[in-house]
Amino acid sequence: MDRKLPFEIKRELLVRAEDVTSPEFGKPPAERAIAEHIQKGAINLDKPAGPTSHEVTAWVKKILGLDKAGHSGTLDPNVTGLLPTMLGDATKVVDALLDAGKEYVCLMRLHGNVPEKKIREVCSEFTGPIYQKPSVKSAVKRETRIRSIYYLDVLEIEDGDVLYVVGCEAGTYIRKLCHDMGEALGTGAHMQELRRTKAGPFREDEHMVSLHDLMDAHVAWKDSGDEAPLRKVILPMEAGLAHLPRVFIRDSAVDAICHGAELAVPGILKLDSGINRDDLVAVFSLKGEAVSFGNAKMSSEEMMEADSGAAVGTDRVLLSAGTYPRIWKKG
Repeated sequence: MDRKLPFEIKRELLVRAEDVTSPEFGKPPAERAIAEHIQKGAINLDKPAGPTSHEVTAWVKKILGLDKAGHSGTLDPNVTGLLPTMLGDATKVVDALLDAGKEYVCLMRLHGNVPEKKIREVCSEFTGPIYQKPSVKSAVKRETRIRSIYYLDVLEIEDGDVLYVVGCEAGTYIRKLCHDMGEALGTGAHMQELRRTKAGPFREDEHMVSLHDLMDAHVAWKDSGDEAPLRKVILPMEAGLAHLPRVFIRDSAVDAICHGAELAVPGILKLDSGINRDDLVAVFSLKGEAVSFGNAKMSSEEMMEADSGAAVGTDRVLLSAGTYPRIWKKG
């Protein structure tokens, strides 16, 4: 069955203009020195059951000797799975991950006997927009809100246990989802086990590593100078933006954005199709470096057709000013 979160749609790369990038400035993410690679790194971390998300992030900092690390999408202590962890300067990318869709595999325990046909029918009704009120234990304000369930597929039913996979909007409470489905079934239900399998661009089946993997890779680097294992477990921070539509810009436009300017249309060379106004968009250099991210002020079609105007706002700068030459003038 094809299960896709909204950002997993296929986009076409549109070419607005051609240009080349100078080898004198910047560098492709894969060519960063190992110290910079770590400081601008992302880990597709497999959180174990037991510790809190904050404790796991603290262990990552301790292993790598970093002052800063941040995770996206807190998991309860007993929940396992994807905990995207951004390192050092890459913690700026966390904001771009917070609203990305998530996928979970959940084991729900029913409190009574229900025919399998009814279970599947009721579960299928919990797709699309649903109303949720966070539980008393939650850390957020208890107000009823709408959350989107993109897909909910029952995988297996056995003796009151229902195993299902669910793709949902950020901020969806799976514990509450189980409770509400139990109410609809007339028996009650609770969440028995939960594992996150997708979080934004990060997936369980791609580059997922444990704390032990990270520790082993770091020891290998420190003891023998072998960078390969560490480069395998730590991804460039650009991996944390892979769920966003992309805009590629000229070298001459980079430094202005690094100083907080909006991206103007003449600076755009290539862009993804399907961008709508207000969509969160990632801005890249021609070398593939993440320059910034911000909300689109034009659609893809408008960016392709316009001769002037602001195309993308700059909410967060990711590349250091001075990496590319300054060609712009202060207003």
